[in-house]
Amino acid sequence: MDLKDLLSRHARSGRIDWIGLRPARLAPVEPVEAAHLLETGLEGDHHASGGKRAVTLIQAEHLPLIASLVGTAAIEPARLRRNIVVSGINLAALRHRTVALGGAQIEISGPCAPCSRMEKELGFGGYNAMRGHGGWYARVVRSGRVAVGEVVMPASTAVD
Repeated sequence: MDLKDLLSRHARSGRIDWIGLRPARLAPVEPVEAAHLLETGLEGDHHASGGKRAVTLIQAEHLPLIASLVGTAAIEPARLRRNIVVSGINLAALRHRTVALGGAQIEISGPCAPCSRMEKELGFGGYNAMRGHGGWYARVVRSGRVAVGEVVMPASTAVD
């Protein structure tokens, strides 16, 4: 098996676990069950500006790790200020690939660096706890509805 084949193999599809909208700069993130993902980003999100940073995602499996690094039992996704929490599939392995995200398609562009607000939000060391675990930003390839519980997988394996 060559590298291209290995890079296309995923043990299973992922799942959208949580969606959050940031209605205004510095406002608390509001969890929603579903949203429409436009080319500019999630409808109702103040940061919806399009381009390669239209939407942000974070790996659900990283939340307990971040919590452990800051010395707390758990972290609510809203505190990390990302739009979508995904579980079950490695987002890093999907970088530069078109990904089916519910009824939409995205291309994961690059890693999100933590912002300085994480130090205030998570406490002393919060910024460094997020380094390497801050999630991913993506551009929207095809608009569509996204909802908690929907599938996340490489678009080449998605069924329309």
